[in-house]
Amino acid sequence: MPEVNPETLDQLVGKMLGDLGGAFSVPTVRIGLRLGLFSSLHTDGPATAEELASRLDLAERYVREWAMAQATNGYVMFDAESGRFSLSPEQAMIFAEKDSPLYLEGAFELAAAMIEGEAKVEHGFRTGEGVAWGDSANCLFCAVGAFFRPGYVNGIVQSWLPALEGMLPRLEAGAAVADVGCGVGFSTLIMAEAFPRSHFVGYDFHAPSIEQANAHAKAHGLNDRVRFEAIPAKDIAERDFDLITMFDCLHDMGDPRGCASHMHDLLKSDGAWMLVEPIAGDQPGENIGSPVSRLFYNASTMICVPTSLAQDVGEALGAQAGQDKLSEVLTEAGFSNVRRATEGPFNMVLEARH
Repeated sequence: MPEVNPETLDQLVGKMLGDLGGAFSVPTVRIGLRLGLFSSLHTDGPATAEELASRLDLAERYVREWAMAQATNGYVMFDAESGRFSLSPEQAMIFAEKDSPLYLEGAFELAAAMIEGEAKVEHGFRTGEGVAWGDSANCLFCAVGAFFRPGYVNGIVQSWLPALEGMLPRLEAGAAVADVGCGVGFSTLIMAEAFPRSHFVGYDFHAPSIEQANAHAKAHGLNDRVRFEAIPAKDIAERDFDLITMFDCLHDMGDPRGCASHMHDLLKSDGAWMLVEPIAGDQPGENIGSPVSRLFYNASTMICVPTSLAQDVGEALGAQAGQDKLSEVLTEAGFSNVRRATEGPFNMVLEARH
């Protein structure tokens, strides 16, 4: 048996303690977000545990332990002299400002959903069966929508759509847009609000997501030019779209090649398909050591691969497929021009044209 290196072991144990501390923080952070504890520290200012509990009509003893937990997490500030807790501007971006690009409430919700679905995914390990979207956790689709929303709010209109060749003038003049795999509709509505002369339709095979999307459209007063339909991507009948968008979902589909071929048929000859996928290197070794890839590989194990395996074909590209594999899927479907239009810390944006 190889000899244990004490220094390497110490480093690994230290890493594991940090990881477990983060895992243990998931339920306490979720409680703090739901009960408005982070928000109150941000909007109402620093407070002792007693003051914070009084503001929100909560039990002081629970709040005191929660606040100390977040201080040890590094998620809130603690002033030992005054006994007050507060949020720094950086902490507020993550835990209080919902339109911040780094607001992470959805990430904690997603972590909880993955734990909830653990038994079903473990069954898939033993049998090779998939776990249908929405079946692994009570509201997985809600968590996924919340996880991706900050990136969409800060990326779609500001940098992703402008990176597509000649697309902004078309959207400003009035274009027909399909948002395929739209989930609860955040991406669709963000685009619709930015381009009032264009018309948008969001498609998703998950009926409960479409119910929420239609409710969001009505709440935003956009249902006169935005509609949502519950239908699988390969069954969409409407054609001649100027733009098709697909946000973080092609890799979840059972038959991404068949879907890509159908998207080719739905586009106008001079239209564009904007495909947003998790950023990744093309070779597995390129992703080792990346904290972003770490998140996506674990999420892919628990969500993306099981979801794809539960559908027809079940190719299971996974959330770290990489640009080369995705480009292969698109060119095989008939797209002759595929390029990376832009990228961010979490996503790559591909543009595909006939």
